[in-house]
Formats: sequence, C-alpha cells, structure tokens
Amino acid sequence: MLETVTSHRTRAASAATGAALIRPRLRFGLAGRVLVLIITFVMLAEVAVYLPSIANFRTNWLKDRVSAAYTAALVFQAGPEEVPEALARAVLESASVNTIVLKFADTRRLLAATDMPPQIDDVYDLRSASLWQSIVAACATLLYPAGRVLRLVAEGPMGGEFMEVTLSETPLRAAMIAFSVRLLAVSLIISMIVAVLAALAIHLMILRPVRRLTSSIIDFGAAPEDASRMVQPSGAAHEIGVAEEALAEMQLALVTELTQKKRLAALGLAVAQINHDLRNMLAPAQLLSDRLGNVSDPLARSVAPKLVATLDRAIAFCQSTLEYGRIVERSPQIALHPLRPIVQDAIATAALSPALDVQIDNNVSSDLKIPVDAEQMFRVFLNLIRNAIDALEQAARSAQIPPRIVISAITEEAGTAILVSDNGPGVPEMVRAKLFEAFQGAGRPGGTGLGLSIAADLVRAHGGSISLVHQASTGASFRIFLPAR
Repeated sequence: MLETVTSHRTRAASAATGAALIRPRLRFGLAGRVLVLIITFVMLAEVAVYLPSIANFRTNWLKDRVSAAYTAALVFQAGPEEVPEALARAVLESASVNTIVLKFADTRRLLAATDMPPQIDDVYDLRSASLWQSIVAACATLLYPAGRVLRLVAEGPMGGEFMEVTLSETPLRAAMIAFSVRLLAVSLIISMIVAVLAALAIHLMILRPVRRLTSSIIDFGAAPEDASRMVQPSGAAHEIGVAEEALAEMQLALVTELTQKKRLAALGLAVAQINHDLRNMLAPAQLLSDRLGNVSDPLARSVAPKLVATLDRAIAFCQSTLEYGRIVERSPQIALHPLRPIVQDAIATAALSPALDVQIDNNVSSDLKIPVDAEQMFRVFLNLIRNAIDALEQAARSAQIPPRIVISAITEEAGTAILVSDNGPGVPEMVRAKLFEAFQGAGRPGGTGLGLSIAADLVRAHGGSISLVHQASTGASFRIFLPAR
C-alpha cells in the first residue's frame, strides 16, 4: 500500500517534470495559428471575389471604348463622305481605338482607321460573352505580354447589324494591373481588420478559457492531492463551461480517491503491525487452550474444542491479513465440502456475541455438497450473518419485531444459489450503489463497511457472484451464486 502512495507521488512528480518540459516548447500558439488561418481564408475569399471583379472591370472598360466608338461612328456617318485624315485620327485617338467597321445587311463599311494592325491576336464578342468567358479573357489579358491587338464585336448603331472595333490591349492591361493593386491593398486592409477582430474574439471566448483549463490541468497534475489546485468552473453556458464542470467533478473524485488511498495505506500499515503483534499474543493463548482438553471438568472439555478452533481461525486470519498487506492473497483451496456444516459453524460463531436473541434458521440440505474453500466460505457466511444481526439490533430499538435470519440453498444447472435473508429494515437506498466497496457500504451508524467487501472478494475468488436481491417487503436478502465445477 505504501508502494501505491509512492507510485502516485512519483507519477505526480513525473507529470510536473513533463509539464515543465512541455511549456517552453510553445513557440507558435493557437492565437498565432488562428490569426494566420483567418488571413489565409480571407485572402482565399478575396481571390474568389477578385476573378469576377477583374472580369467585370475589363468588360466595363471595353464597353466604355465601344461607347466612344459609337460617338465616333455618329460623327463619321453625319460628316462628309471623305473625312479628313487628321480629324479621323483625332476622333479614333480620343476613343482609344484603331479602326471602326460598321456592318450592315449587305455591306461592311470602314468608317475610320489609323494605322492598320499587322494581325489580330484575339476576338471578343460583347454581345454573347458569359461570365466564364469574361474571366478567361481577363486572365489572358493579364498573363499575355503587352502589345496584343483585340478585335471587339458589339451591337451596331444606326440600324447596323454589328460594329467591329480594333484596339490595343496595352492600356487595358495597365488599367487592370492598377485595379488589381488597389483591390489587393483593400483586401489586405480588410483581412487585417477582420483577422484582428476575429482573433480578439476567439482569444476572449475560446483561447483564454482553454488556456485556463490547460493551466489548471497542468497545475493539478503536479500535485493531485492538493484540492486548492482544482479548477473553479466559470458557470458559462457553453462547451468549455461544461468541460470545466466535468473537469472539476473528475478532479474532486480524484482528490477524494487519493486521500482515501493514502489513509488506507496508513491504515493498512497499522493493521499489519497490529495483526503481527496480535498473532504473537494469540499463539500462547492457543497453547494454553490446548491444555483445557486434559481438564476433568465436563464443561471445560466441551468448550475447549470450540475455543481452540476459534483461536486457530483468529491466528489464520491474522496471518492472511499480513499476507494481504504484502499483496499475497491466498487462492481458494477448492474441495468438495458439505455446505450445511459450514453454515452451522458460522451461525454458532456469530451467535456467541449478540445481546439480541435472533432466530437463525439453517435451511441448507444436509446432503448438499459444493466445491469451495471451507474456511473462506465460513468467513463469507460469518460476515453476512453478523451484518444481518447488526441490522436486526438496530431495528429492534425502534420496532418490536421477532428477529429472524434464514439461510437456504438451491442447486441449479449452472451452479448453486445461496440466499441469506433477514426481516430487518433492509438496505438503505443511498448505500446500495457502493454496497460491496470497502468503507463505502456501511448501512448503520458505527459500521466500517468492510464485511460485505470481504465477502464479495472471497466469493469472486471462487468465480462466483454476490448481489442484493430486491424485495418489496422489509428485510434484506443476499444471493450468492457459485458456479458448478
């Protein structure tokens, strides 16, 4: 048991050392990561917005050139047949186009032209261009080198079927690059503002509570016996608040468990020392009791065997307690034994001490034999009968009832079922959940809660089970099931 406490402390020291080693490694924390992710996501969103935006900017720029070409076409249509070259060049330069061609039903008329381009690099039809075509064309304008010539097709004015305009993409590309730079600057500013606000909100709402939770876990892990290191729930109605409450409950359970284990370790050491000295004191008593068998008094001769058997059991129990303290539990020595004498022996031993006259009925068949360790099963029945007697004594103080205990056994195909029943007050509801746990199942004032724990351990060592049978009437009934071998 002392080794258990030492191991707990060793693990706590290891946890503290591990925490000290982990803390300095936190170079790029959650706040920095969240900030970078927010900026990345905003920029990705801006990219998704940028492509339609730059395509729309290109389309509007081209429409402006088409509008200027419409005006120039009106001038050329309303003017004389031969427009002076200087005037035509000035009009086309103001519209930022090279040629203007108007298509009628059966003719194509070149309204004006400056220097004819050597070749046309691309054709773009404003009449039927979709969004995807606009995006592809905008990307081509940005990616291809400057100096390309574009033929632009648009609706024709003055009854014309359509109008064709050729122009250089160099001014368009420069305007698109300037627009992209402005959009990037605005996007970066928006990203930083959104990222800072989002990071601040996440820090206040998530990161700070999580850090508080993490610090509490690390501090508590360094000294789990210290209840002052437990987390104090904030009472927030969100997931972190629920986690804080669950952690507080877990830490409280762990503190209680460690405190109990520490006390049990100290108690185990004290019990081992007491049992060691008690065994030494019982040995002379055993030698003296052996001489009673030679006394001529009939009463002494009849009492001597029981006294010797009782002393033998006490010495054996002290020895087994010392072995348990060394974590060397004796395995059951299984042999075929009649069950009724074991029960009767336990009844005779338990009936020596109570001040209350309790009727104990041994209804076990005399020919029933089961494979058990007789000494350990004696201890099981003795603990159950003593618990029942204690419960009946408590009930007798408040109500005049004839106290009675009944032990019966039924042979089944899978094994043997044994019932130990009484007509006492029954087991309180509050102790049923931990009825067979050490120091937890005491159902009366002054009880230690060890009797049922010992009985359950011995029954489980036989491969069996013990349970409290629910009864509608008063009283308690324990069912022991031992499997067939």
